[in-house]
Amino acid sequence: MTAETDALEANHTWELVKRRPKYPVIGSKWVYNVKLLPDGFLERFKARVVAQGFRQQYGVDYDETFAPVAKMQTVRSLLAAAAMKGWRLLQLDVKNAFLHGDLKETIYMERPPGYTKGDSSMVCLLRRSLYGLKQAPRAWFEKFQTNILQAGFVQSENDPFLFLRTTDRGLTALLIYVDDIIISGDDQDSIQSLTPVLRLSFNLKELGSLSYFLGLEVDRSHSGIHVSQRKYIVDLLEEAQMDTCEPCGTPMEQNLKLRQSDGEPLADGTTYRSVVGSLIYLTYFRPDIAYAVQVVSQYMSSPRTSHWVAVQRILRYLKGTPNVGMFFPSGGDSTLEAYADADYAGCLDTRRSTSGWCVKLGHSFISWRCKKQDRVSKSSTEAEYRSMSEVTSEIVWLQCLLADLGVVCQVPVRLYADNTSAIRIATNPVLHDRTKHIEVHVHYIRQLVTDGVIELSYITSEDQTADLLTKAVASACHWFLAHKLMLRQHHQFEGGC
Repeated sequence: MTAETDALEANHTWELVKRRPKYPVIGSKWVYNVKLLPDGFLERFKARVVAQGFRQQYGVDYDETFAPVAKMQTVRSLLAAAAMKGWRLLQLDVKNAFLHGDLKETIYMERPPGYTKGDSSMVCLLRRSLYGLKQAPRAWFEKFQTNILQAGFVQSENDPFLFLRTTDRGLTALLIYVDDIIISGDDQDSIQSLTPVLRLSFNLKELGSLSYFLGLEVDRSHSGIHVSQRKYIVDLLEEAQMDTCEPCGTPMEQNLKLRQSDGEPLADGTTYRSVVGSLIYLTYFRPDIAYAVQVVSQYMSSPRTSHWVAVQRILRYLKGTPNVGMFFPSGGDSTLEAYADADYAGCLDTRRSTSGWCVKLGHSFISWRCKKQDRVSKSSTEAEYRSMSEVTSEIVWLQCLLADLGVVCQVPVRLYADNTSAIRIATNPVLHDRTKHIEVHVHYIRQLVTDGVIELSYITSEDQTADLLTKAVASACHWFLAHKLMLRQHHQFEGGC
């Protein structure tokens, strides 16, 4: 606590002034945390002074807010590009990141409990941002953005938290997620010169090669990059009191259909919402549970016993597969391919269909989604057509993002679907009589097919990779499709960089 207040004073975070009755004063408190290493051992104790930002008033002491959070598709794309091109992945951590931002608003805060300097009647006039303030993430990012642009980087138009610098020697890519930074590229001189430049403005901690990032355990070998969330899963099982449960082979019982009215209401839905929220984060690198999590997340507002049984089934599946994670193979080409599927009228409450699609670069899957459609489809063909249109928009965005990373994708991009009628509608405008009720934006795919950006191909339902994102299947089929999605056990690979 003493070290924390000393750091805040050295950073000129606040100035002690007399209390002004006309101005609101927000509270402050201490927050304590124990930081652990991926193996569970102690790393350090932390104490932070946190402003009680919930007392701030919009338009009075804060205005615009946002957090610098990179898209997970961008994270996966950078990992895939690094594996394909053999780039090193380095990690930086900015100490006390939110304390670096300069405040534009006038904010008064109560003195931290136990702070003895100055008169006890005085309050803190904040000069720099502090943890807990609503505008703290924005202020920190604006300060970082200014410094990184001055260092010669360019902000990507496809993800504002990806910064790029191109020289005659190659490319340097920097990706920021709040205060964690990943650096990669093939310009080693540029990468080595970057840290001293940032250190002039920020207190950096060099973490070496990327190994643990946002709960992701990254292991690199000569064959590629493996990303798992073992520790995150173990902690989640303990939190849900499922660490001694019996494992099962699939995340959801085959052909299971849930309703809003099934079972008895839970006495307290807090645990349900907390666990499902954690499971949603797991789906960023575990597409094998995406469909099951999408189903149980629909009942967050009023969960029932049958819904909790379905959540426990997902946890039992994770109990048996804690080391399974995404694998990004080394080498390969820059071919972009996509798979689109739909489960027609799968929701028994609304009769809406579920879209499922995934996109891969070479042999690495970099984007996927499982989502209930926002309209009721009148046929299975229409449901499939909507799913194909959704993934088409993702393909166009990924092409631009990968171009920023120096990966030029071949065109046309092949899109696989298992519904021949949907393929005909996308390629043959003569069938417009059957699609008059479909919104205009869904027909976006037709233009891209005409322009040669997308090439539609039929694939059998048995080989449809996206089938895992639209329904619960039997164990053998589940693992066949999970293997196609490049999900692997961690022990299958040798460690080391």
